[in-house]
Amino acid sequence: MPTARDGAPGSGRLRPPALGLLLAEARSLFEFNASVLLSPLLMRAPRGDGHPVLALPGFLASDLSMAPMRRYLGALGYEAHAWRMGRNLGGLARMREAMHTRLSEIHAASGRKVSLVGWSLGGVYARDLALQAPDMVRSVITLGSPFANDVRATNATALYEALSGERVEDFAEARAAIAGDLPVPATSIYSRTDGVVNWRTCLLHPSDRAENIEVHFASHIGLGVNPAALWAVADRLAQPEGEFWPFDRSGPFAIAYAPPERAVSA
Repeated sequence: MPTARDGAPGSGRLRPPALGLLLAEARSLFEFNASVLLSPLLMRAPRGDGHPVLALPGFLASDLSMAPMRRYLGALGYEAHAWRMGRNLGGLARMREAMHTRLSEIHAASGRKVSLVGWSLGGVYARDLALQAPDMVRSVITLGSPFANDVRATNATALYEALSGERVEDFAEARAAIAGDLPVPATSIYSRTDGVVNWRTCLLHPSDRAENIEVHFASHIGLGVNPAALWAVADRLAQPEGEFWPFDRSGPFAIAYAPPERAVSA
């Protein structure tokens, strides 16, 4: 059931994570260190088939934030690409053309569909790209991305609006589409202990080619380097093109994942 902090039941309004969760984001350093220590275990993930993967950073972040993810995916056999657009200062409409161009470059060079991995705001961009260019996108994986429900329920909304020049309420039709079903397989990885976005804004509609994966105790800033999240990303990317099956939570990081029914029962 929603708490007072999450918003009144039935109101449709959510609130940003509490201050305590925001302050606890400092634990992201420990998540990174854990992934380094557990790198031998992480390398037991399914090997990639060499298809291209475009990594999209979160709000205020740059390609540097996605470097550990790209290195990991490259080591598993994927063709991992940076977005090459500097620091992500937001603006869905402003960035759409540039992202489409980058996607087209990678698709043309490889001759293969591109999987998109987006962290936070980068995941919102990824879902929009899949809607705009489904013929070039193989799958979408988001990490702590606020694309559904009341997307104002983040601790970064005011800053996003100030820097991007866009209000969250702008482009309502596009945002509704982003929150809906995608024409490609989709996975949303999130944590209830996210200190930046309300975790309910990260939930997609589960289907035969879309699912939510909850990682226990992960931070928002640490999701892209959290070992359990990295394993889940690698597992989802390893699915053959055009195929989709539920994530197997019995792997080496089983204790880190919530059961799949938990999201819909909350």
